[in-house]
Amino acid sequence: MSEQNLQQKLDGVDNVVDFLRNQQVGPNVYPGVPAEYSNWRNEQRAWAESAVLFNQSYHMVELYVRGPDAFKLLEYTAINSFKNFTVNKAKQYVPVTPDGYVIGDVILFYLAENEFSLVGRAPAIEWVEFHAQYPKPDGSKWDVTVERDERTAMRSDGVRKNYRFQLQGPNAMKVLERAMGQTPPDLKFFNMAHIDIAGKDVIALRHGMAGQPGYELFGPWADYHAVHAALVEAGKDFGLTLVGGRAYSSNTLESGWLPSPLPAFFTGDSQMMKDFRSWASGKSYAGMCSIGGSYVPDSIEGYYLTPWDIGYGHIVKFDHEFVGREALEKMAGEKHKQKVTLALDNEDVMRVISSVLAKGERAKYFEFPSAVYAMHPFDEVKMDGEVIGVSTWIGYSSNEGKMLSLAMIDPDKVEMGKTVTLVWGEPNGGTSKPTVEPHVQTEIKAVISPVPYSEVARDAYADSWRQKGVGVNA
Repeated sequence: MSEQNLQQKLDGVDNVVDFLRNQQVGPNVYPGVPAEYSNWRNEQRAWAESAVLFNQSYHMVELYVRGPDAFKLLEYTAINSFKNFTVNKAKQYVPVTPDGYVIGDVILFYLAENEFSLVGRAPAIEWVEFHAQYPKPDGSKWDVTVERDERTAMRSDGVRKNYRFQLQGPNAMKVLERAMGQTPPDLKFFNMAHIDIAGKDVIALRHGMAGQPGYELFGPWADYHAVHAALVEAGKDFGLTLVGGRAYSSNTLESGWLPSPLPAFFTGDSQMMKDFRSWASGKSYAGMCSIGGSYVPDSIEGYYLTPWDIGYGHIVKFDHEFVGREALEKMAGEKHKQKVTLALDNEDVMRVISSVLAKGERAKYFEFPSAVYAMHPFDEVKMDGEVIGVSTWIGYSSNEGKMLSLAMIDPDKVEMGKTVTLVWGEPNGGTSKPTVEPHVQTEIKAVISPVPYSEVARDAYADSWRQKGVGVNA
């Protein structure tokens, strides 16, 4: 029996929303690195106070796109402008469906003439793979080849084409200077240069995270250990801290990047979308991903997002022809959700956490530091009993001493410092995902705050643990 394609898999389920909510998979895992090198609290604090080394060599897909039409193909499938995009630059690559809904986002590297690589989650990469063999608008073939380098979890050999490290934090430049033995190049944001570390040719991408300077460093897999060891040695005097899998995914709470838009692959009546679902395997990302949380729309379209919803409205540029342009031009003048941070109320969080110390009904368990329990979390956000948006990422920041959530809400309701309600937990005792235990839903108060997060107001409970005799300093 031949393997099902995505459309056949979807045709075989009664309700796509229920199917994805009950998929037997939890959140994305981060293979290849320990859960913690020291402890996740210190690892979180290091990116704000000294420097951290993230090892991103294992969990992301990489796709090489090569050939005379590579630039045109990528431009045609992206909402971004490609003006002034040249070799040794990178950009956020954001594709949408013909109906204008987000597929995902990855980093696009312009490596050499007619050679690019895309690095990140699979949905955007699968979209490019599909288009590489799909006709151009004029019916001719794209003159490109694609080469997919699969993430470690999906391969048996454990050997990637490239290692990929991220050096971040106030002392990141000092660490890099020590590792290079000279002053690092003064690169503009998202520009690249070749540098030398331990006698190895390393490509450095300049970027930042939550306001902190940083570099992404990558090169051939054979150089992995030499470059990693040199960075660790160089960081000894500067508080360089290795970050494990537990802390890694919580960084987004402080930086404000939404890692989890659901790819809008499941519906769409255009021929292109029908052809994509026939091309995609039932084991592709869309066929295997999971949704969790309290927000349960009537149809799968209720989870779809526009570029504006996730804060990418500013990169939508109508200076080129691209898939979804017509739909986005119609949407441009409409009202869009606004991305915000929600700072959860300390006492309500304590109430949820303490429910595990009872034998009776319990709230959904809060995992630390990332409390996400599905690949695509969606929780209701309410104001005066009315649903005004969704929360899509949740966890704890040791730097802020707060449980935070990234949310998208009705712009008319956005008022910094205003209190809203997050509905925590799934309805009817929870779905059958392996990460979900029997629980009851509960409401948690939260304060609307900026993205990236800066606390609007310190509440009166910050030092209460000292006064109540439950802390180490009591």
